[in-house]
Amino acid sequence: MEFNLKRVLKALLLSTSEPISIKDIQRVVQRYHDERRPPEPGAAVSPPAEGASADPASVQEVIRDIIDQVPTLITATQIREAMEQLDAEFAGGGDVCRILQGPEGFRLVVAPAHADWVRLLRGEVRPQRLSPAALETLAIVAYRQPVTRADMEAIRGVSVESALQRLLELELAQVTGRADLPGRPLTYGTTDRFLDFTGLRSLGELPASDVLSPAQISEWIARATAPAGPTEGELGLAEPAEPPSAPGP
Repeated sequence: MEFNLKRVLKALLLSTSEPISIKDIQRVVQRYHDERRPPEPGAAVSPPAEGASADPASVQEVIRDIIDQVPTLITATQIREAMEQLDAEFAGGGDVCRILQGPEGFRLVVAPAHADWVRLLRGEVRPQRLSPAALETLAIVAYRQPVTRADMEAIRGVSVESALQRLLELELAQVTGRADLPGRPLTYGTTDRFLDFTGLRSLGELPASDVLSPAQISEWIARATAPAGPTEGELGLAEPAEPPSAPGP
C-alpha cells in the first residue's frame, strides 16, 4: 500500500480524542520501522504457509519495498503542512470535522456549524457568551500576566471580582503565584484552555497591541493606584513664590 501522510494523520486523529503532538507522530513512524525491520541475512525465517512462496528472499524484498515508502524521519514542517492541507480539505468539502492545533498538539473536532447537534446528544446546556466585563478582564490577564487584581481594577476603573471569578470557573484564568508587593497579592494568568478557546497555539500569537505600550500601561497603573494630589494652582491658591536668587560676588 502506498504511503500517504495525510491518510495516516487522519487515522491517528480518528483513533483518539486526546491531542496528538508532533513528537507523538514521529514516535509512531519510528515504531513502524522498528516493528517492520526485516530479519538480518542468515537469521532464521519462519516457514511459509502452505501454498505460499518458499523463497524467503522474495518475501524480504516485498517487505523492504513497503518499508522504503515510509520515510524514516518526518519533519515537524511536513506534519504541519499535511495537517493544514487536511484541514483545508475538510473545510472545502463541507466536512463536519476540523483540525484544531492547541498547545498540546493536534485534535480532530466537530465543525462549529454542527456543534449544537453534539451538545444536544450529550444533554449539555447551551454555552453562554462571555460578558463584556469578562472579556475585558480576560484581555488584561492575557496581555499583562502575571497580573494582580488591583492592576486589573486600575486599568478597568471598576471592580473585577465577578468577572475574574467567572474566568476562574471557566478555567480560562488561573492563579499563578504571588506578587513581590506589600501583602503578597495573588497574581493571575491564562491557561491552556484559554489557548483552545481563542484558537491560539501560544501566547506569542496574541495580536500586537498598538494602543498603549507595556511601559505606558505600567505608568497608567501607577498613576491610578497612587494619584498625585492637586497642586495649589489647581485649587485656586497662589503658587509659592520662588526664593530670590543670591546676589553674585
